[in-house]
Amino acid sequence: MASILIEGVSKVYPNGFNAVRELSLDVAEGEFMVMVGPSGCGKTTALRMVAGLEEITSGTLRIGDRVANHLTSKERDVAMVFQNYALYPHMSVAENIAFGLSLRKTPKDEINRKVAEAAEILGLNSLLHQKPGLLSGGQRQRVAMGRAIVRNPAIFLMDEPLSNLDAKLRVQMRTEVRRIQRRIGVATLYVTHDQTEAMTMGDRVAVMRAGVLQQCDHPQVLYSNPANLFVAAFIGSPAMNLFEATLSDDGASLRLGSQSLAISEAVYQHRPGLAAYRGRRLVVGLRAEDLPVLGSDHQTETVLKAYVEAIEALGSELLVHFSLDAARVSGEQLGGGAELEPAAAIDIVGEGIARVEPRAAVRMGEDTLFAVYPERLHFFDPESQIAVS
Repeated sequence: MASILIEGVSKVYPNGFNAVRELSLDVAEGEFMVMVGPSGCGKTTALRMVAGLEEITSGTLRIGDRVANHLTSKERDVAMVFQNYALYPHMSVAENIAFGLSLRKTPKDEINRKVAEAAEILGLNSLLHQKPGLLSGGQRQRVAMGRAIVRNPAIFLMDEPLSNLDAKLRVQMRTEVRRIQRRIGVATLYVTHDQTEAMTMGDRVAVMRAGVLQQCDHPQVLYSNPANLFVAAFIGSPAMNLFEATLSDDGASLRLGSQSLAISEAVYQHRPGLAAYRGRRLVVGLRAEDLPVLGSDHQTETVLKAYVEAIEALGSELLVHFSLDAARVSGEQLGGGAELEPAAAIDIVGEGIARVEPRAAVRMGEDTLFAVYPERLHFFDPESQIAVS
């Protein structure tokens, strides 16, 4: 087993395109690190550099105690699981799992033992003599993982391994992959574009955008304390509601369209940097679950009035799509910064979304009052897009 240490690694292609920019990331022994971001953000390129499939332009990669920049994939002792499984259709499950060991001229007894151990871990005992064509997508993915496990690699690399599965199976396989990784205890770098997958699977999650690492932390920290507007909008389902706002000169209220939200002193104690924005424009963020319908269970002096555009009934909750006269900050507007492209991949449906309990008194086509708890608001600088803290 080994750790992964990426120190200031960049990838520049011959045409000048900078796919990864000074990426620094560490994955401890036994840790499950998920790298997430929209298509084209550089996450797969970063993974391929760790695997030895792409040359590193600059920076240092360490696997365990060795500098791995110029080592071959074989010398790095990595095992990679791809999204397309890459199984041999003419071979049985057992033969597919054993393929790498056979190439290494591993003794047959040892091959049989390792295949049996992997099959036990993966629940494939009854399928060892089947051909891949007779297996479900989830079973094929487990065979691909088995082929990696039997090698006892120093590290695991996974490139969107669940993206070809249907939604229900993908949810099931998230748990399976984490169970298997914990059992074998190998440092794992996992790439996905699905932020829900990232949040539910990772010990830590690294958010990428345009080749630049935006934030790396535990999933709940990313959700509760996003470092910038991009992370705030990308992490969370539904996405965070983001609106342009102006703080009053005395800092006692926040102007949101034609409405005014009271800002208490407790908010400034929680976010002291907010004091510098008195009389200035900023971006305010509201999580969907922090906008309950005003009622007997949710009383506050701060109230937001909004028009209900649509209601999605999900059984355990309602998703209320609302509109108000404040300017919404959408994903397409999150451009700027150091050569960053607009984050067009982010999609915020409607003007805003509130997640409320299923018996809430809310009707489509009517105005509704939402309770707002100022200490739960998020604030961002509109120019730098950095969170105000």
